[in-house]
Amino acid sequence: MNLTGKNVFVSGSSRGIGAQIALEFAKKGANVVLNGRTKVSEELIADIKAQGVTCEVVLGDISNEADVLKMVKEATEKMGNIDVLVNNAGITADKLLIGMDEASFEQVINVNLTGTFRMTKAFLKKMCKKRQGVIINISSVVGLHGNAGQANYAASKAGIIGLTKTTAKEGALRNVRCNAIAPGMIASDMTKELSAKVKDSISEKILLKRFGTPEEIAHAAIFLAENDYITGQVLTVDGGLSF
Repeated sequence: MNLTGKNVFVSGSSRGIGAQIALEFAKKGANVVLNGRTKVSEELIADIKAQGVTCEVVLGDISNEADVLKMVKEATEKMGNIDVLVNNAGITADKLLIGMDEASFEQVINVNLTGTFRMTKAFLKKMCKKRQGVIINISSVVGLHGNAGQANYAASKAGIIGLTKTTAKEGALRNVRCNAIAPGMIASDMTKELSAKVKDSISEKILLKRFGTPEEIAHAAIFLAENDYITGQVLTVDGGLSF
């Protein structure tokens, strides 16, 4: 897909990886819909518009079905058909399994997995009608291999992989592709609270001996959007952490 002039919706794009993904699509000439639960910074909006593309903001929480329906309607009214959906929004609530309550488990599942399902279902209908579209889901290497203290997060990200593969099979009937990205340790809001000692310990386990950057995840999203012969795949971007 040539991204020039295409319309891209990136959930959870008010900061971090989502914001960088949105910016990289704008650099490719795509119009962008930014999304946050309560606000998106004027600086980010200005950075997107500086690329010479259209930028709209649609606020809402993907864990709320009414919000999702409102966001899809608003994005379509403002931009027309959405050509690329990037399901990036997600949360963590880490705790060892034996101490994790059901509320914490369900909260993460509802945002990360059910929210991705809601967004995918809503936009997939429109993409199938148009017979063209791309969906990119942000999963995690934790969804492939698990991680102590992240039973809820790992389950949600593993579920996204299954959802991705099923969406790819169903979407192919109408020329809609769906892939996932499984980031490893990325320098972001989710990892900045780690101590230097912990970061060094993790880096030693990564073949490339460093955390990844949001830009590197964004480049992977661009690659999956542009390549018309890739669907149903999980692209691991982790510097060799899970090699």
